[in-house]
Amino acid sequence: MTAPLSAIKVIEIGTLIAAPFAARMLAEFGAEVIKIEAMGQGDPLRKWRKLHEGTSLWWYLQSRNKKSLALNLKSPEGIELVKQLATSADVLIENLRPGALEKLGLGWDVLHALNPNLTLVRISGYGQTGPYRDRPGFGAIGEAMGGIRYTTGTPGSPPARVGVSLGDSLASLHAVIGALMSLLRVKTGQGGGQVVDVSLAESVFNVMESLVPEYDMQGHIRERSGGALPGIAPSNTYLTADGAYVVIAGNSDPIYKRLMNVIGRSDLADAPEFAHNDGRALKSNVLDAAITHWTSSLPINDVLSALEAAEVPAGRIYSVADIVADPHYQARDMLLNADLPGGATVKMPGIVPKLSETPGGVNWSGPQLGQHTDGILAGLGLTGADIERLKAEGVVQ
Repeated sequence: MTAPLSAIKVIEIGTLIAAPFAARMLAEFGAEVIKIEAMGQGDPLRKWRKLHEGTSLWWYLQSRNKKSLALNLKSPEGIELVKQLATSADVLIENLRPGALEKLGLGWDVLHALNPNLTLVRISGYGQTGPYRDRPGFGAIGEAMGGIRYTTGTPGSPPARVGVSLGDSLASLHAVIGALMSLLRVKTGQGGGQVVDVSLAESVFNVMESLVPEYDMQGHIRERSGGALPGIAPSNTYLTADGAYVVIAGNSDPIYKRLMNVIGRSDLADAPEFAHNDGRALKSNVLDAAITHWTSSLPINDVLSALEAAEVPAGRIYSVADIVADPHYQARDMLLNADLPGGATVKMPGIVPKLSETPGGVNWSGPQLGQHTDGILAGLGLTGADIERLKAEGVVQ
């Protein structure tokens, strides 16, 4: 079975999260991804979070299916090797500071001249243009500027963050979308390669729904709302009798009626003022109080059983332990076993999305630093003697 991106060659010049996550998704669907790493320590992600025998477990996930080329980008010969790779590549993805690629001699003018069909995906804090382009920007800063931090947390509390690098991940997804759109243009003969300019802040801003028109038209500034979904009711997180929490989304008109009947409040189900969301949103506190009165009288399993029978969307708040034990995750192949150096086996997340005819897959976990250097250079026509010379001169590892 041929993977959908099996004919695509990608060069990754990135570290940590945004560019590497985007390249990982391309690799999972068959692209040949050559990850260029700094000699010595490689990507700093190799040492982030929990380690197994000195290497991050996150690294093994983030870099699966990639080839590692340990290269000195401060060496003229190292830059020439990147140029050689670029001549036959379809995509080069990077998350350096704006202007850094140009300082290396690998700016868009150079790359486009070498390969007019190359797509250059650039991920940065604020984008390649604008007054903030030169500022350093991590995902956390993108979340702050993009608006999501301001709206996250409970009312009256300081702005909160979710427990993952959401800004980086959203930028990665936008980078993949942009890369695929550019590739489609090239592969269908509509034109040559182009620059895909992805900003961390803009990637977050892009998912902020009706934030701007509500402010512009009505002066409304959306504030922190805890577990509720502002302006959409009822949709919140509710406490159960056994101290658990359940998320209930009863915000479509027919579902709302079914929910109110389940909790024994037919009066609210039939009230004309609650027939549609605009009326319900005005008195969401009344509805939340009624739902909480019901959920707090039952253990979570009874709550979920009753809501499932009534076809009301609801779910428990999953910890990672819940995820790993859940039969639905297992049935969907969302927990895959990966082999690590030394013979250990560890569960890793599965592949998203699911393609019916050309699904993605995992061929190997994140590689050792420079594991594929010799093979990649041999593919450029270098002899064994050439490769040994470059190693001796500190150009590759």
